[in-house]
Order: sequence, then C-alpha cells, then structure tokens
Amino acid sequence: MLKRIYQAIRTKNARHRSDPRRAGGLSRRVALVEAVAWPFAAEAGMGSGVPPGSRVNASARAIAGLVARTEQAAAALIRGDIEAYLELIRHADDYTLMRPFGGPPTRGFDRRPENVSALARFFKSGESALEVIQSYASGDLVVLVLIERQHGEVGGLPDQDWSLRVTQVYRRGRVGWELVHRHADPLVRPIDIDRAAALARG
Repeated sequence: MLKRIYQAIRTKNARHRSDPRRAGGLSRRVALVEAVAWPFAAEAGMGSGVPPGSRVNASARAIAGLVARTEQAAAALIRGDIEAYLELIRHADDYTLMRPFGGPPTRGFDRRPENVSALARFFKSGESALEVIQSYASGDLVVLVLIERQHGEVGGLPDQDWSLRVTQVYRRGRVGWELVHRHADPLVRPIDIDRAAALARG
C-alpha cells in the first residue's frame, strides 16, 4: 500500500514539475507521507523474529511516537498555536536551544503568559511537514535529525519558505519524554564559502 502511495505521488510530481508552485506543494506532501510512513516501516522491519517486549521493539515504538509528536508540534508552532505546541512538547528544566537566528544558546523554556503570547504573535499562518533524516536511540535518550519543510509568516515578514535543519534530543524521565535540546538553522540550501565567512564574522 505504501509503495502505491509513493508511486502515485512521484507520478504527479513528475507531471507538474514545470509549475514551481504545484511542485512545491507536492514536495511538502511527499515529505508528509514519508514522515507518517517511516515509523510503520521501522516497526515492520523489526517485526520478524523480535519478541514484542524486546528493547529494540520498545525503541522503535518510542521513536515512532516522538516523530509523530514532533511533526504535530512543528505544525502547531509555525501557525502560531503555542498552546497546542506546549501540549505536545514538554521541555526539560535543563532544556537548551540553539536558535536559527544565531546568538548564544538559551537555557530553559519561558512559559510565562507574556512569552507565550509573544510567540503566538511571532509565528502566523504556517504549514509544516517533517522529513526524518536519521534517528538514534540509546537507553533513555532519543535523537532525531530532521528537516522541517515549512512556510509561514514569521516575525512580521510576508509568507515565505522557513525550512530548517533540526536536531532534537529527547530524554525519558518520570513523567515521560522531555525535550532537552533543539538546534535549528536555516541552511537547508547550500551557501558558498564567502557567505559562510560573512556569517561567521557576524
């Protein structure tokens, strides 16, 4: 069934590749299908000869659940629905953030009402689909390497592409999985050495 879905989307993508607007929309849908299908594929690949209660199977289920939550949370954040985002993501007390706009890492997540309101105003009318590049699980830690394929109105700017390269680290605690680290940058497209040097100079 998944194979038929992939084939149907690839056929549509090839048919409309000459139209950038339609091709962009199809690319986002391909990323969405891949993100949804990946957890099932991971569990199916581990299903043969692996006891249901094994550590490997438990890790696959944990990763699948975190991928789904992360995708829903990214979609909520880019559209400015911060309450929904916070229902999906629990930030650890020692949470660190390396923002896509650069600067020193920040510690902790400020849940004061004024900060939540400011975030809701900062992001608006966006859409997001998750592309899973790699995942790692070890004990009580899960690392997700992702590309957030997204667009929206951010910081008062008109709607544009805001896709990000993202690494998120989750740790399992007494109350479930908590986000302990997020690193995001907007360098989804390559830049040359001169632009990289200019960014490094600040």
